[in-house]
Amino acid sequence: SLLESLGAELVSILAPVSACMLFVVLLVRALVVNSSQLQAPAIALVIYAEDPSDSTSEKLGGALLNALVFVAFVTAATFLLVGLFYLRCTKCLRLYVSFSIFNVLVYLGAALGVLFVQTYSLPVDVITFSVVIFNFGVVGVLVAFPVMPVPIIFTQGYLVLIGMLTAFWFTFLPEWTTWFLLVAMALYDIAAVLLPGGPLNMLLELASKREEELPALVYESRPVVRPGQQGSQSRRWRRRVVVAASPSTSAETAPHVDHRMETLSAFMANEERAAGAIHDELRELNNDGSEGGELGRIESVTEGGIKLGLGDFIFYSVLVGRAAMFDLMTVWACYLAIVAGLGATLALLAVWRRALPALPISISLGVVFYFLTRLVLEPYVLQLDTRLVFF
Repeated sequence: SLLESLGAELVSILAPVSACMLFVVLLVRALVVNSSQLQAPAIALVIYAEDPSDSTSEKLGGALLNALVFVAFVTAATFLLVGLFYLRCTKCLRLYVSFSIFNVLVYLGAALGVLFVQTYSLPVDVITFSVVIFNFGVVGVLVAFPVMPVPIIFTQGYLVLIGMLTAFWFTFLPEWTTWFLLVAMALYDIAAVLLPGGPLNMLLELASKREEELPALVYESRPVVRPGQQGSQSRRWRRRVVVAASPSTSAETAPHVDHRMETLSAFMANEERAAGAIHDELRELNNDGSEGGELGRIESVTEGGIKLGLGDFIFYSVLVGRAAMFDLMTVWACYLAIVAGLGATLALLAVWRRALPALPISISLGVVFYFLTRLVLEPYVLQLDTRLVFF
């Protein structure tokens, strides 16, 4: 059914997103003693660095400028990626993405490691620390953007780590800059994915036209195997085996082989005709808009694993990381809002059957629930608690 399909796909992508957000929340709660001593990435503070003595208008104006400059930088970087992909500069693309991965894992990973060492007074020497961080970055480059076949679980794990490291340090942006940046990135996501001239839309169309993988950091969940799909998989495997067979046998056994091959060919032809008939029926149902058409849309969308950009992981986690600086009740409210937004996005994906931006709904709900919880729910619960109303 529709709900079962959506539930299975949501769980497949919700687990890594939840893991990334959980790690960020745990790091914020465990390591942040005085957030004013921690510096956010400079790329988000190019124009304005907030000072506590600044007026409200100065903070708002500076935060808006920071968000606009950051979105402009992301847009330029994405168009550069599109240009390199269009020109088939494969080596340049790999160097670009590999350098980004190595920089995040080594630079941000080392900064987090130093914070751990300082906070918990861990006995680690500089040489050992440097060797571990360097190997951590090299393995990440080889696994997160694989140049060789690796199990998907390793790629998925490193992508979650990259998202966690980036989100943790972006959490320490000034508060107003954080909110303006989240809203600006949600709006950018809409324009970049849905507009014809949007960079992400161009990249997706180009990759689909060439039938190539996206040259970017994208988390891909494993496809959900449903009842009835196992037979089709076995038929595809059987076809590969039959096609790979070659009549390189002796003259004595050739008549038997020819007879078997003719039988198998007839069997395959019957299968192909049956599959074609089913496909025609599904297409007619889709055109008629009947119940079968709805099932056809879900299956066509969910026949492979869902792909979610790493930027979505990062900005979801920035939101809950900012909430973790306040209290855990706000974290829980923001998490539920993000999950609800993901579910709504997946439902729209099943209906529209095209790439959709994953930030707008989740970020909008998360920001609204953050301020409702912080400004309304938390004071109300605090009053009930202090007056022992619960007891």
